[in-house]
Amino acid sequence: MKNWGYKISKPRGIDLDTANIKEFDKLAEKVPSAKRCLMCGACSATCSATNHTDFNFRKCHLMFRRGQFENISEELDKCMLCGKCKLVCPRGVNTRAIIYNMRIFLNNMDYKNI
Repeated sequence: MKNWGYKISKPRGIDLDTANIKEFDKLAEKVPSAKRCLMCGACSATCSATNHTDFNFRKCHLMFRRGQFENISEELDKCMLCGKCKLVCPRGVNTRAIIYNMRIFLNNMDYKNI
């Protein structure tokens, strides 16, 4: 067998049919604007925490939406809850409330056993 310098890796696809979206539904009940997010990136572009860390609101929101709760608490702790992202959101998403409530949900649930 000839080595061509690459190998086929395991697919990184996510089966959204089996994803745990119950927690996102609970979040959307608390903060209805969470469903309006288009992942446009305006929040990440103005984020003060992004200037000093690798924090990304879009990544955290998408991970929570997909039910991928591993390491998300550490990411959310990087947010300073300053609210700049909320001011620039073209859809009026209350990003600050989303982050605050994601922190509460993650602290209250046993996401390691989901």
